[in-house]
Amino acid sequence: MSKTATPLTQLSAWKALESHAESIKPKHLRELFAVDPERGTRLAVDAEGIYFDYSKHRITDETIKLLLQLAEESGLKSHIEAMFTGEKINITENRAVLHTALRAPKSAKVLVDGEDVVPEVHKVLDAMAAFSDRIRSGEWKGFTGKPIKNVINIGIGGSDLGPVMAYEALKHYSQRNLTFRFVSNIDGTDFAEATIDLDPEETLFIIASKTFTTLETMTNAHTARSWTLAKLKDEKAIAKHFVAVSTAEKEVTKFGIDTANMFGFWDWVGGRYSMDSAIGLSTMLAIGPDNFKKLLAGFHSMDQHFRNTSFDKNLPVLMGLLTVWYADFFDAQTVAVLPYDQYLKRFPAYLQQLTMESNGKHVTLSGAKVNYETGPIFWGEPGTNGQHSFYQLIHQGTHLIPCDFIGFAKTLNPLGEHHDFLMANVFAQAEALAFGKTAEEVAAEGTAADLVPHRVFEGNRPSSTLLLENLTPEALGKLVALYEHSVFVQGIIWQIDSFDQWGVELGKVLAKKIIGELEKNGEGLKHDASTNELITRYLKLKK
Repeated sequence: MSKTATPLTQLSAWKALESHAESIKPKHLRELFAVDPERGTRLAVDAEGIYFDYSKHRITDETIKLLLQLAEESGLKSHIEAMFTGEKINITENRAVLHTALRAPKSAKVLVDGEDVVPEVHKVLDAMAAFSDRIRSGEWKGFTGKPIKNVINIGIGGSDLGPVMAYEALKHYSQRNLTFRFVSNIDGTDFAEATIDLDPEETLFIIASKTFTTLETMTNAHTARSWTLAKLKDEKAIAKHFVAVSTAEKEVTKFGIDTANMFGFWDWVGGRYSMDSAIGLSTMLAIGPDNFKKLLAGFHSMDQHFRNTSFDKNLPVLMGLLTVWYADFFDAQTVAVLPYDQYLKRFPAYLQQLTMESNGKHVTLSGAKVNYETGPIFWGEPGTNGQHSFYQLIHQGTHLIPCDFIGFAKTLNPLGEHHDFLMANVFAQAEALAFGKTAEEVAAEGTAADLVPHRVFEGNRPSSTLLLENLTPEALGKLVALYEHSVFVQGIIWQIDSFDQWGVELGKVLAKKIIGELEKNGEGLKHDASTNELITRYLKLKK
């Protein structure tokens, strides 16, 4: 995006939406459905194996028309092409943004600085597959000759959240004689609990750090090294029990890892967009190379849909525009993601980084402070657990919280009537949020007059429902890519850089400074009065 683009709030579509929103706000979804019997089927898209019902949103055909006009005026189409063709759209870091190349077929051609990156992508994928086959078959042996039974991924941020989410989501397809665990937190408890019942002779560590200098990851990596050597005693054991996802060959070698078992990725892959790169090595080890290929195929099919489909039938475009609609015209601060599948229990947490690290920005690409909302808070839990937790606030609270319900027509674990009961809740919750229950309806049930207000559901709470056939590796790839591209759409509309994350840096810098001060027992503290006191008290309590 050009740094000199017309400011968002000066676009004609934006101004029209401001006026239009005022006419929509008084209308109730009950009214919108009553006057438009075809709404439930017309405001839906069936594409790429996903049925996307957005009819329960506080919108009309005119709303969609204006939102699509906003996308056009924002130059969304050209920005999509710029991303797919390797232009350096991450302006503040002067980098291309090419997670889409990670799942491109071998026949594709994607240029970065004049070089086709697809062959190198597939070279890494082939190396991952060969390694995975050796681990899964038992051919690879640990230092004492025992096969690997345990795999621990050590990373943080995108090097952890993606692998954790993917493992949990695709656990049904995993090789069950292998145990997978994930360590990310610098809190020693994370490592201690992950390894407490494991044998170093049968354990493989994946150290995921591009630079091999990330504080949390390398602290845990060196602890893992010490834990391994405490039993195996010989430095040569490291090469049999550690592999690296990194590009820092010198540091990897220094650690003791054989660079033949170093799997690289590139600076045009952001951490939160990297689960289908070498960062996904633990995923491939769990589900196998063939299923990993299906995961990549799902990503790619959604990429092609996003790139080539008209905006009025384009799943990521419609999702992204609806997010903008509520954030900027209804003051909605959050979005709830509610997957009705236990395997997707970590999906909302994964989306938190994807969405909030991407679009939690307060200045435009030109450096001007935004005067509109960006980056809503994403959160959620799997159904039906959330219904007995926070749905009360969504239904009857004072906050407007748009919801994404995700459900599957078939379960991977058919048990009696469980799945029908589960899916009945998907449909019921979306219906209840939309239409609610009036005071008259409550009173007609014989409710005492003084209790009527407490039992009223105002309704008019918006939601999308995404219905898929079943949760396969391909389906997961489609869902992740859907949200990736929705985030991109939002960023283009808001005229921000969705691919940098400078906001994580300051705390890291200050932490390193404080670590040095703690090592010197707090001598010469030069922080604010509060921080100085907290450090001093910590050191006293520690003694």
